[in-house]
Amino acid sequence: MQRITPDRAHPLFDTAATRRIEQAAMADLPPHTLMQRAGLAVARLARALAPHARTVWIACGPGNNGGDGLEAATQLHLRGTAVVVTWLGTEASAPADSLAALARARAAGVLFADTPPTALTTQDLCIDALLGIGSSRAPAGTMAAWIAAMNASPAPILAIDLPTGLQADTGSFAMQSVAGSADGISAISIIYAQNTLCLLSLKPGLFTGHGRDAAGQVWLDDLGIPTAHGATAQLVGAPLSASRTHASHKGSYGDVAILGGAPGMTGAALLAASAALHTGAGRVFVGLLDGGSLGVHPQQPELMFRAPSALALHALAVVCGCGGGEAVRALLPRVLAEAARLVLDADALNAIAADTALQAQLRARATQSLPTVLTPHPLEAARLLGCSTAQIQADRLGAAQQLADRFACVAVLKGSGTVIAAPSQTPHINPTGNGRLATAGTGDVLAGMVGARLAMGQYAVVAACEAVFAHGLAADHWPAGQPLTASALARS
Repeated sequence: MQRITPDRAHPLFDTAATRRIEQAAMADLPPHTLMQRAGLAVARLARALAPHARTVWIACGPGNNGGDGLEAATQLHLRGTAVVVTWLGTEASAPADSLAALARARAAGVLFADTPPTALTTQDLCIDALLGIGSSRAPAGTMAAWIAAMNASPAPILAIDLPTGLQADTGSFAMQSVAGSADGISAISIIYAQNTLCLLSLKPGLFTGHGRDAAGQVWLDDLGIPTAHGATAQLVGAPLSASRTHASHKGSYGDVAILGGAPGMTGAALLAASAALHTGAGRVFVGLLDGGSLGVHPQQPELMFRAPSALALHALAVVCGCGGGEAVRALLPRVLAEAARLVLDADALNAIAADTALQAQLRARATQSLPTVLTPHPLEAARLLGCSTAQIQADRLGAAQQLADRFACVAVLKGSGTVIAAPSQTPHINPTGNGRLATAGTGDVLAGMVGARLAMGQYAVVAACEAVFAHGLAADHWPAGQPLTASALARS
């Protein structure tokens, strides 16, 4: 069993891939072996998380996730832990493995109850074994009531495989219709766990969308089954540190040009420029679109201001769009045609979304081996794909891959669990970052960080993954109680 931390990469497997792993393992093992291993793994982690628990409530669903919970109940009971099981299944319809687990639990003397225990304390433990990856429908009825009771309990929650209500492949959740609701909004039933133990494989939905809020600390027990091949996504790990050689100079680390900063929005361009500078670019040029004077920035004298028309884009890594407003639209044909390496952000993306000719130019860059990275937030992604933000968020991995495939570039779909996708490659999910990044300008900082890495010669997908990881890690290491601002983030 291993605790999943952001310092190393991990393969992620969607529901279909996990089912294939599970079926192959079951074909090679004696009956019920896999579920028994799962129950033992859950029991071991439960005892480690709540060593002084007087009561462990295990809420078991009707399927095999419930069977894992029943096996865990037996293991805990045999080790002297007081267990209360509530079970939603019926013997007439339960899967064979779950029926065998039910029989073992009853034979061991596990206590079954019709309702959840009410006197749990912070030292006790709740175990969510309701659905796992076994359903795409929102929990309702008794299950929804148990979810509410579990979330309201002072006892911490351990989810088996996946918090109930969360979708394994997407990190979204289904909603249950409420008859007669005034606004037509559906009710949401989802477990918010402090710990989640994945069995066999890690699931993508735990690391993007709502997954990071619902899952808490993620653990993995592969149950002795190898899962090295067939991953459907990859969790980004910490990049290898690279030291600069003594015999190097500023030209060794590339030049970045920031094009943006329309009237009233020059701060966005300056944030991107500062981030590129502090990431390690050899030189950073700023081409502002505000029509103002070309001078020296008093706090960042290293930045070199040029008229956009004077910049030799064919020799630069260009970051275009940060605070660009409508003014950036006129620059885009030249930028798309000439930039040696390119990051498109914010208003550049909005302009491209509204112009099919620019979209064609963007796709053509790949035929000329000119690397391009898009850095949209969900609304910008929705504009590029001609759909709603809700559709983007409902399947973030799919949306990022669609962007990458449609525009033949690397797509960085920002948000909780930022997704990095490239054509014909396994997508990546970033594990770092937190809600402190939800403040103006942090996206501009990320664009500058990606641009600096492109200037240093990194492949586009590597530059994107490393920049997103470092961007989030800075927020994770931010001093407690100190507000995070984009300008301070750019200098971190």
